[in-house]
Amino acid sequence: MPLNKSLKTTLLTLTWLPVLYSFTSHVYQPYQIKGSSMTPTFNPGTSTTAKDIVLVQKFNIKSKPDSIAKGDIIMFRSPLDPDKLLTKRVIGVNGDRVYPKSPRYPKSEVKIPRNHLWVEGDNSFHSIDSNEFGPISKGLVVGKVVYIIWPASRWGQDLRGGLGDDI
Repeated sequence: MPLNKSLKTTLLTLTWLPVLYSFTSHVYQPYQIKGSSMTPTFNPGTSTTAKDIVLVQKFNIKSKPDSIAKGDIIMFRSPLDPDKLLTKRVIGVNGDRVYPKSPRYPKSEVKIPRNHLWVEGDNSFHSIDSNEFGPISKGLVVGKVVYIIWPASRWGQDLRGGLGDDI
């Protein structure tokens, strides 16, 4: 007895669900950026409530030693609340010396330990970042933000924010 066309389409669609799940869990995944800690790079408009949606690269992030560099924007689990994902810019990598901006940070100079990163929000007045919790372990990194996919008017925006290599 042959299956009708809609049932075939449904079964074919269901067979692709594991592929889609694997792709978004391990390769690329879209995320919505909330908050103002990365303004003006993300969510620059104050007159709108629209939030940017970005594409986050997940593959080869932890396995390749040079996959994360200064100036990259990463998404990571908060060291203060592991259920919360944060998005910040990498300011320092292992071996670098950084100078915290917050007077509350206990040291005036920090040497980034091996397999750690110093991260800061582009909008330092509204950012909880390494100036609060110190260097983060690379093990907390979920992925690297590679592209703004929404709104369409911001496609192709330079995510380095004009920072070049002088970070």
